[in-house]
Amino acid sequence: MLDKNYSFSPILLNAGIARHNADWNYNNISNPFFRIYLILEGKAQLKMNDVLYTLKPGNLYLIPSFTLHNDMCSGEFSLYYIHVYENQKRAISIFDEYDFPVEVPADKLSVNLIERLLDLNPNKELQQYDPKTYTNDPAFMKSLAGSGQMPIDILLETKGILCQVFSRFISKAISSGIKNDARIWSAVHYIRDHINNKIKISELAGHCNLSNDHLIRLFKKELNTTPIDYINRKKIEKAQLMLVIENNTIKEVAYALAFENISYFNKVFRKILNKTPTEYKKEMIAFT
Repeated sequence: MLDKNYSFSPILLNAGIARHNADWNYNNISNPFFRIYLILEGKAQLKMNDVLYTLKPGNLYLIPSFTLHNDMCSGEFSLYYIHVYENQKRAISIFDEYDFPVEVPADKLSVNLIERLLDLNPNKELQQYDPKTYTNDPAFMKSLAGSGQMPIDILLETKGILCQVFSRFISKAISSGIKNDARIWSAVHYIRDHINNKIKISELAGHCNLSNDHLIRLFKKELNTTPIDYINRKKIEKAQLMLVIENNTIKEVAYALAFENISYFNKVFRKILNKTPTEYKKEMIAFT
């Protein structure tokens, strides 16, 4: 169960209904926003975190931001899609703190809410469905800017609907483990607050009053990853935002995030996203 004092401020980027016929096939997708799908008809599959999900009509699906995934369909398939940017007011994302189910049943109210969301935001439909077309710099910034220009009544109702639909997943979320140990909670906050700096294990361990080995063991136990892997993943997430939203060169991004050299930055980026920063940036600007 989530902390009742948690602050969640969703920004709607895109919402609409899509109908496909064997043309919903995209690999290695990773975006700085999360997605919610409501499946209407047909068959399709989603591969995420090495798990293959068969998308079923009548169910809601959640894909967290910065999560590498593949979309696949071989026939007719239709869905409602919602793209949401988490306007973080704290260093920690809600997706860092909790593990959410990928699939939950959609009740009648959820369907009605999504239909109402589309009625309120008729101009939020995607013009093209290839992820490269709506994650390039101008498209992403246009979506963010457009959300900020809504009339206040539509803005408030839109956010209320997003919170209600997202609550279907929140009700089944479980703690990721960060809150189970105050020392790891402190370490994660430190990493996020100093993501632009070079963070040494000894420095992080000292901040938590732990030895290096003890920190690594606790981190692995609570988050199922090492501190170095976590730091690198968060740096690459920040790099994606810098490449998508800001007009930074790859060199500027690498040095702004305190990577020792471009070669190591490329290596880490490719390990996490299965593509180099150059390939990623080319994809983002290909439809500009």
